[in-house]
Amino acid sequence: MALEVIGSGFGRTGTKSLKAALERLGFGPCHHMHEIVEDPPQVAHWQNLAAGRSVDWNQVFAGYKSQVDWPGAHVWRELAAAFPRAKVVHTVRPEEAWWASFNKTIGKLMQRYKELPMPPHIGDMLTAWDDLAGKATFDGKLGDREVALAAYRRRTEEVREALPKERLLVFDVAEGWKPLCAFLGVDAPDEPFPHHNLRADFWEVLGGEPA
Repeated sequence: MALEVIGSGFGRTGTKSLKAALERLGFGPCHHMHEIVEDPPQVAHWQNLAAGRSVDWNQVFAGYKSQVDWPGAHVWRELAAAFPRAKVVHTVRPEEAWWASFNKTIGKLMQRYKELPMPPHIGDMLTAWDDLAGKATFDGKLGDREVALAAYRRRTEEVREALPKERLLVFDVAEGWKPLCAFLGVDAPDEPFPHHNLRADFWEVLGGEPA
């Protein structure tokens, strides 16, 4: 099974909602950070990558038809090359809304995770993520609003420049089914577009938000 849809958008841009939508449309299972949380052996792939070792993308995403969210979004260029028939969906949202969400979830977690009680494999994955996206994308400054927003804008510019228009959809999940289904060439379901992953949901998986 090869990836048919690649998600290049940052976490906190509706990736959990897009995951649910893609699975509803027949592009599942869809890989997301949540899958790594539930399947500890997957961490080794990202540790290898963070250590500079090569990985087999077919093995990393074995059994998945699509991918969204970090850590996969960090290697969108590599995935676009490894799966040349896959279409790329780049999720966005108003940048100030993204920053407000990122700062209170992923940004806060990455600044505090070493002091929080959590299963060892989650801590290992967060360390690998920090070595990859944390340092390369955010220069290690996850609490710096201007650095984060510059990285957010830069990613959208990069995907637009790198990919032909027919292969890329820049998508806000608030737009609903229509643009996504038109891009993927499937019929839109007669049901509301899924909306998931509120701030409370993010922290619930980790045992609650730290004070």
